[in-house]
Amino acid sequence: MATPKLAVRLDAVLVQAVIAGALSFAHLHDLAAAAGQDGWKAWAYPVSVDLLMVAAWRRLRTLRPTGEPVRAAWFWFTVALTASLGANIATAGLLDLTHVPAWLRILVAGWPALAFLGGTLLVHTPTTEPVPLAEPVTVPAASAPEPEPEPEPAAVEAAEPAPTLPPPPPADVPPALVDHARKVADAHRSATGSPIDADTLRDRLGLPGPMAEQIAAQLV
Repeated sequence: MATPKLAVRLDAVLVQAVIAGALSFAHLHDLAAAAGQDGWKAWAYPVSVDLLMVAAWRRLRTLRPTGEPVRAAWFWFTVALTASLGANIATAGLLDLTHVPAWLRILVAGWPALAFLGGTLLVHTPTTEPVPLAEPVTVPAASAPEPEPEPEPAAVEAAEPAPTLPPPPPADVPPALVDHARKVADAHRSATGSPIDADTLRDRLGLPGPMAEQIAAQLV
């Protein structure tokens, strides 16, 4: 059975990125070596600059969908880009690498601490997760209490006259008010042992005199 061949297609953008990265890596190495960072230290500088740039770019892509501020990520991305671009320009013949100025030696020597600070802030700064909005709770409207059925008159013998029932409350008296008055009357009876009169009911509920008398008649 023939083994299928893996087709390899060269991407021009990828090739260009590899070439540009290699050249920038070499320029950073040469500048670090000229500034007194020899041996493995000169090779560590390009890695540090590129890692800070990648960390800042990943932080930008993480913060943008959440709508959080990206100024800190842009700042560290600009710092890493400036270090890489500055090394490329400095090694293009504009700077004598055999006589590196003191200020450039100071920048190169202080870069590890600066890169460590930037990488730490980028990686360990928490990202606020979006909080889903709670669904509104629908509170059912309070329904008016249904009026209690009036008690039916007790059956009496034909020879005896039927007892006179108290007059019904006026049409403008809400049933809920009658129920509330009945609770007040029950509390008065429990406290005093006697039924409530119209004057007391009027004072308790703040009702007009005729309405208090009508309601009191219903509570007998």
